[in-house]
Amino acid sequence: MLAVAVVLLLGLWIWRKGRPFASGDIFRASRLSRGNHLFPTQVLITATSVVQFTPRWIGRQEETIHMAHIASVKIVTGIMLSNVLIETSGGSDPIVCHGHHKGDATRIKTLIEGYQTSLYRGPGPGPVGGGGFVR
Repeated sequence: MLAVAVVLLLGLWIWRKGRPFASGDIFRASRLSRGNHLFPTQVLITATSVVQFTPRWIGRQEETIHMAHIASVKIVTGIMLSNVLIETSGGSDPIVCHGHHKGDATRIKTLIEGYQTSLYRGPGPGPVGGGGFVR
């Protein structure tokens, strides 16, 4: 009976750690991939940042990159799963997300590119020869 209780508590703990850590566009790595068997890494894409969230037995590891600091998004595709590398313009180590389904990897890249486009799209060009002078 004690063994059953321990297994149930362990299962509950693993399930709790694997839940989405926030609301929004969250992509969870497959449990079949390397390093994600118990606690799969999650990636949150927002209009302003990318957050990689990795639960641990005790605590968590979280890394955030602002959209303005993302230099490129690279997808390395295998037979079943894909890895996503998000490189920064600051030269620090890229965020590496192992074991995402191919559709999720493509969606991550599409979301980042879309948010960056809207971030860098400023107001339209001003009037030609203008400068704001009004008589």
